[in-house]
Amino acid sequence: MTIAGIAAALAVGLAVGVIGRLVVPGRSNVPLWLTMTIGAAAALLGAISAWLVGARGLNLLGLVVQAGLATVGVVIVIATASKEHSDSR
Repeated sequence: MTIAGIAAALAVGLAVGVIGRLVVPGRSNVPLWLTMTIGAAAALLGAISAWLVGARGLNLLGLVVQAGLATVGVVIVIATASKEHSDSR
């Protein structure tokens, strides 16, 4: 994995984090920095996964895996944070 690959994964993850935050209707309980961090970390994990299965360099498979994992991570964070907390005791 090269520095360019890591930089591309981070860029993809940050972009997915920002876009994920923008598409959520209404006010979100999740700060922008958190969605960007989750997106970047998940995209980096996707880049490592793609690299391990043989997708070397910048290619479509690597970008799809990065964007997919980043999207899943951001959606999970936003969905779990936006649930209303019930005070059932």
